[in-house]
Amino acid sequence: MEDPAAKPKGVVKHVLLAKFKDGVSQDQIAQLIKGYAKLVHLIEPMKAFHWGTDISIENLHQGFTHVFESTFESEEGIAEYVAHPAHVEFASIFVPSLEKIIVVDYKPVPVQL
Repeated sequence: MEDPAAKPKGVVKHVLLAKFKDGVSQDQIAQLIKGYAKLVHLIEPMKAFHWGTDISIENLHQGFTHVFESTFESEEGIAEYVAHPAHVEFASIFVPSLEKIIVVDYKPVPVQL
């Protein structure tokens, strides 16, 4: 019988929504994005990184303009990422440039019809 407390293995997504402070220039944002993207080469459990800006016509973004998505091999991988010195150092630069931030971690679930 399967242990209900056991965490299922598999890919985990780490999504960060960001609203940058008004005084942060586009050049500064570009440099921050490059720094974020470099983490995928420095932190082993971080398998992929994608980012983009809001293009929705619904105007429901509440001021959040940028989306950053990282893929990890497991929940433990996210924990390793959060504590990793490269992430800690980057976050100390990135987070102060933000007015608002939302972070969500989730396991993708395939749709079963």
